Amino acid sequence: MAETLLRIRGLTKAYPGVVANDDVSFDIREGEIHALLGENGAGKSTLVKMIYGLVAPDRGGMELRGAPFAPGKPSEARRAGVAMVFQHFSLFDALDVAENVALGMENPPKARDLARQIRDVSETYGLPLDPHRIVGTLSAGERQRVEIIRCLLQDPGLLIMDEPTSVLTPQEVDILFETLRKLRSEGTAILYISHKLEEIRSLCDHATILRLGKKVATCTPSETSARELAEMMVGSSFAAPQARAHQAGAVRLELRGLTLPAPGAFGTPLRDVSMQVAGGEVLGIGGVAGNGQDELLAALSGERLAPAGSVWLEGRDVSREGPVARRDAGLLTGPEERLGHAAAPDMSLIENGVLTASRRKRLVRRGFIDWPRAKSFAEDVIERFDVRTPGPHVAARALSGGNLQKFVMGREIVQEPEVLVVNQPTWGVDAAAAAAIRQALLDLAAQGAAVVVISQDLDELMQIADRFAALNEGRLSPARPVAELNIERIGLMMGGAHDLETAHAAK
Repeated sequence: MAETLLRIRGLTKAYPGVVANDDVSFDIREGEIHALLGENGAGKSTLVKMIYGLVAPDRGGMELRGAPFAPGKPSEARRAGVAMVFQHFSLFDALDVAENVALGMENPPKARDLARQIRDVSETYGLPLDPHRIVGTLSAGERQRVEIIRCLLQDPGLLIMDEPTSVLTPQEVDILFETLRKLRSEGTAILYISHKLEEIRSLCDHATILRLGKKVATCTPSETSARELAEMMVGSSFAAPQARAHQAGAVRLELRGLTLPAPGAFGTPLRDVSMQVAGGEVLGIGGVAGNGQDELLAALSGERLAPAGSVWLEGRDVSREGPVARRDAGLLTGPEERLGHAAAPDMSLIENGVLTASRRKRLVRRGFIDWPRAKSFAEDVIERFDVRTPGPHVAARALSGGNLQKFVMGREIVQEPEVLVVNQPTWGVDAAAAAAIRQALLDLAAQGAAVVVISQDLDELMQIADRFAALNEGRLSPARPVAELNIERIGLMMGGAHDLETAHAAK
């Protein structure tokens, strides 16, 4: 049996109003892929921050290779052989790959030597990457390779990965898994955090499950079903989303030849985008990150007005109207970036509710905020979407990513829009919360709303969408009934094979 690499004993960390980790203990062995599972707010992020030196525990301790391990900052963790690939990439678009890698190293070698090392590591682990490419021109999968190679150049004994497949196509996931299995065979331990339970089952050797800050179970994922894993995480059973019987109505949202220049040097222009969405229908739009998803949502919300093409809402041209007018007309949106775009970080949940619901929920009267009514609205969202927070007065930035996602999605759904467009609606939320959000979207469609779900989670789109279209380099494919597609064909369409026959031939 492999030797224990990291021993965690009784780690405890509390913040005002919440115990993030409560006496957590488990071991990570050399050469194993160890899953860390838990619903939003279970304490996963706090735990890995303690391992990586971002947070100091209140009690408990760790041993790395049998010696006391208490990193005071990430650089100390890296020197000890612990590396981390974060869910949100920490890269500079204007710099090239080698320059970005150098920024993450304590003592980077000369530029020529570093470029050679990047090529060697990328070839060894099947992660092809040109060290001189500008990061702003890379796909999401290639950006992740930069982060991984930056870690591998440190020759880590433990690699922590947080939601590593959230922005990848199925083909890119296969490449990543081959790399991780190669690292495992060489003795590297990997602590793997993901809400994608089938991935956990196929990849990970062992799993530790947290609930409300406590370790509640350990298991072998390959011998445990995805439903059993999810129920261990939440402590109860939950139902899979079910569409209610309904008929599609009249077209509520239509785009005609929408064309929009890129917002900056590294953005993606929209190219002649056309689509129709009827009331009672869920249209799923898939695409690898960086192919125009943010730009499409901005064009639909009215944040950016397209110089060519048109946006029609309920048969009325709203192409020249801004976000407030479109929201008044019933078109609500939920952007991907929850902290800073969907929610103001330093404002309370009450205030964040007022930001988008003031008119539809009548939270402002005669120019003054009706605070009791605004508080009631925030409390309604918190209760209906099980947002884990001490109360509605808490600042948005104080919530875990998944809980903030539940709040910003719930805030829009509770307003009962005629048309709802959301980007990555279940990004970073646990299985039970994702099921609840998806069910809420299906229920909204059943009530007659037109729903557009932009997502990189193909299982999600297959589960809730009636039709699917792929977004690639700012072009939108014709929408196809989901019943005619499978995951592999959708993945190929996302890669640019928009024509179904082309995708079939590629298969």
